[in-house]
Amino acid sequence: MTAQEMYEWDQTAIQTTGLSGTMLMENAGRSVSAEVEKKINRQQNVIVLIGGGNNGGDGYVIARTLLNHGYRVEAWQVVPDEKIHGDALTHKEIFLRSGYVVTHTKDVSVLGKDMQQADVIIDCMLGIGVKGKLRSPIREVVELVNEQNAYTISIDIPSGVPADEGFDEFDAVKADETVVIAAPKMSAFLESTSCYYGKWTVVEIGLPVKLLPNPRRQFWTKRDAFTTVPIRSKHSHKGSHGKGLVIGGSYHMPGSIAMTGRAALRSGIGLLSIATPTTAIPSVASFLREATFEPLPEEQGVMMDISGVDWSKYNGAAIGMGMGREVNASLIFQTLFQHAKGPILIDADALYHVKDKLMKYADRPDPVILTPHPGEFAHLIDRSIPEVMQSPFTLTRGFAEKYGVYVVLKGPATIITSPQGDQRVELSGNAGLAKGGSGDVLSGVLLALTLQSKSVFDALANGCMIHGLTAERLTENHHSTTGLLASDLIEGLSETFRTFSVST
Repeated sequence: MTAQEMYEWDQTAIQTTGLSGTMLMENAGRSVSAEVEKKINRQQNVIVLIGGGNNGGDGYVIARTLLNHGYRVEAWQVVPDEKIHGDALTHKEIFLRSGYVVTHTKDVSVLGKDMQQADVIIDCMLGIGVKGKLRSPIREVVELVNEQNAYTISIDIPSGVPADEGFDEFDAVKADETVVIAAPKMSAFLESTSCYYGKWTVVEIGLPVKLLPNPRRQFWTKRDAFTTVPIRSKHSHKGSHGKGLVIGGSYHMPGSIAMTGRAALRSGIGLLSIATPTTAIPSVASFLREATFEPLPEEQGVMMDISGVDWSKYNGAAIGMGMGREVNASLIFQTLFQHAKGPILIDADALYHVKDKLMKYADRPDPVILTPHPGEFAHLIDRSIPEVMQSPFTLTRGFAEKYGVYVVLKGPATIITSPQGDQRVELSGNAGLAKGGSGDVLSGVLLALTLQSKSVFDALANGCMIHGLTAERLTENHHSTTGLLASDLIEGLSETFRTFSVST
C-alpha cells in the first residue's frame, strides 16, 4: 500500500460501515499488543514511545493493553500535548482515566537514561505520512533508540521511514521487528528501506475487506501458490504439459541455455527443444538427454538466424540465455514475434536486443514476458539503476502497460507486473541466488510453469516462489549461501515441487 491508499482504506471503513476511527484505533492497538506479547515477557522493562497522529493513538492503546495484562510498561509521550488530538486524544484520556501515567519528554537526555534500562522499546512515534529528514526533538529520540541494545518493535512502520517509494534521504528507527497494521507498505519491499523494518508481520484490524479500494498490488504467499501451482492429472500425457523451445547459447557459452533447459524439464515441461548453434549442441546435449535440438546457422559459434525453426511444433519459447550480443537481432526478433506461437519469455542477452523492438510488436496477441534484473531494466527504460531501485513499482507498471508485456523485476523482493498494471511481490530466496546461472534456472522454471498454468500471472509468481524456496531449503540442509550453485538449484526443484503436490 501507499500512504494515500491506506488513508483511503481507513476512510472507506469509517464512511461505509459505521466503524469509528476510535474503534479502529482500539482494534489496531489490541491486535498489535497480541502480537507483541508473543515476543516479550512480564519480567522485561518495556518503554512505549508515543508520538502524535494515529501512530501515537495506537501507542496509548498498546501501553494500556500491556499494563492491563501485567507487563512492566512506561509510556513516554515524545511530542507536545497540542500534537495529540482527535482519536489519539480520546485514547490518551482513556489511558489516563484507567489509572496509568504518561511521562512527557522535556529533556531527551532523561529519556535516554531511561532507555538504557529498557529491555524492549515499542516505537509508536511516527506513522505513514512522514517524508524526508526528521526535525528535533524526534530526530534525537530516533538516534537514541538506534543506540540502544533493547529489542525494538516498530508499529505499522519504523518511525521516519517513508511509506512510499521514491525517497532516498530520511532518518529512521532501525527496528528489530515491525508489526504492520492491515497491509504492508510499499517501502517494506525496497532495498533502501526494507532493512529498517527488521522482521515484519501483518495484523488485521477489522477493515471491511470486500468494500476496500483495490490497490492492484498483492503480496504473494505460499497459500496463494498452493491453490494455483498446476497439479498433474492421472490422465495427462506429455503433450498436456507444454511443448517449449529455448533459444540461445553459443559455442563459447553453452552452459546458460543448458541450465535453462534442465530447469524447465525439472519443472514439468512436457516436451523441450533447444535451438542453438550447431557447434554448441554437443556441449548442451551432454547435460540434456531428454531434450531435442534445433541446429541454428552460425558464424564463429554465434547464432545468425532462426527462420528455419518449425514453429508449429511449439506452444511457447524462451530466448536470450548465452546468445551473446553479436547476433543479427533484428532478423531474429522479427522471425520470433511473427511466427512463434504462445508465450515468449525474454531474458539475459535478449533483453539487450529487444529494447528498440517492443513497440513494433506491442500488439502481439500472445503474452510477452521480460525478466530483467534492475541493471537490465534500467537499460530498457534509459534510467539509472538507483532510480529503478527507488521506484520499482511505478516504473515497472508504466513499462508493462505501455508495451503490453509482463515484467518480472528480479531481486530480494521480486515484483511481477501484468500488462494491465496489476502487481505481485514475491519474497522467497536468499543470498545463495546471487550467483551466475540463477537467472537462467528461473527462466526455465517460468517457461515450464507458464506452459502448464491457466494463468500466466499465476505461473510467474509461482515460478519465482519455487525458485526462491528451493534456495532456502537447500541452504537449510545441505549447502551454504556461499557454495550454492545454479546446478544445485536445478536438482533441488523436484523436492520443492513435491512439497506443493503433497500440501495440495
